[in-house]
Amino acid sequence: QARLMESGGGSVQAGGSLRLSCAAPGFPSDACAMSWYRQAAGEQREWVSTIAADGSTAYVEAVKGRFTVSKDGAKDTVYLQMNSLKPEDTAMYFCKTSTLRGQCSAYNYWGQGTQVTVSS
Repeated sequence: QARLMESGGGSVQAGGSLRLSCAAPGFPSDACAMSWYRQAAGEQREWVSTIAADGSTAYVEAVKGRFTVSKDGAKDTVYLQMNSLKPEDTAMYFCKTSTLRGQCSAYNYWGQGTQVTVSS
């Protein structure tokens, strides 16, 4: 079965950096987009970033210029490099496909996520 394994979270001070990984064995990244989402305590889940099959990227306005999404097709892994972190970035971070067709759809579920905590 398809697996989504988020990792790389932790506790950092404001201004610090973290690199999140989304390991998805067998993920057909040449055909499927992968997105990052986050959910802060007591708040709704929020879309953060997407990397499309063709490598194009998009970001929510709040993280533009600070976060970079990338992928390594050989490793079936998508990354989210987070720089200049702010306390408002504190949330549980998840990855999930945003292509809801064919084999991509196997990666359309919520995993356990990885916690990011940013202190001031």
